[in-house]
Amino acid sequence: MRISVLGLALAIGVLCSAQETKDAKPPRLSPHDKVSATVGKTNITMEYGRPFLKGRHVGGEVAPYGEVWRTGADEATTLVTNGDLTIGTLKVPKGSYTVFTLPTKDGWTLIVNRVESQWGAFEYKQDMDLGRTKMTVKTAKTPVEQFTITIAGGVLKMAWDTTEASVQISGK
Repeated sequence: MRISVLGLALAIGVLCSAQETKDAKPPRLSPHDKVSATVGKTNITMEYGRPFLKGRHVGGEVAPYGEVWRTGADEATTLVTNGDLTIGTLKVPKGSYTVFTLPTKDGWTLIVNRVESQWGAFEYKQDMDLGRTKMTVKTAKTPVEQFTITIAGGVLKMAWDTTEASVQISGK
């Protein structure tokens, strides 16, 4: 009887281990990060994937010019605000959104979309945009290998490769 109980316990352990392995997600190639800030009295959180350049270039193989970009890796970047915001010229009411960008040679446009959760830009629907605003673009002093979003001093900034795109942000 002892052998049967031991055998049964081992079999259950093996099955459970196999199921855990099957359910386990593979590690992400791009780590994810969350940036939070308080602007005025408004709390803002953005969550995004942080891809690496790996020899590629913004405007070419990554964040191609003229195409809506998910603004990071994997799922589209999310923006959550507990109060009304103004981002550039765009009024953003309290809520949850996805953020995309439209990089071009002449500048970047920030897009705030009303759909809360999307995979990349594959599910992007322009008719669901809350709105768009222009970003200021300058050349970074040193290349940035891993895509980075910061919010500080009333400025939302995205940096990658030799590109720094920024826009003023204010809350109530």
